[in-house]
Amino acid sequence: MAQILIRNLPDDLIADYREAAVRNQRSLEAEVRAALAARRPHKPLSKDEIRAKLAEIRAMTPEGVTQTPSEVLIREDRDSR
Repeated sequence: MAQILIRNLPDDLIADYREAAVRNQRSLEAEVRAALAARRPHKPLSKDEIRAKLAEIRAMTPEGVTQTPSEVLIREDRDSR
């Protein structure tokens, strides 16, 4: 695993992470690691990954079931007011 060194962090930021580490019963390093993992940068999906995800979503609809077009649902909602 790789390591990084981050310099010049504000003392109050470190204090906040120390308090969170105590609350979560882990080390400061583990707390910062968890925070970084939770805020991982968004990585765009490849075309193949998008196709696979869409196929997975389509598979959730049972065979023979037709979907109501969104414009119909929006129109019904608008007209009901």
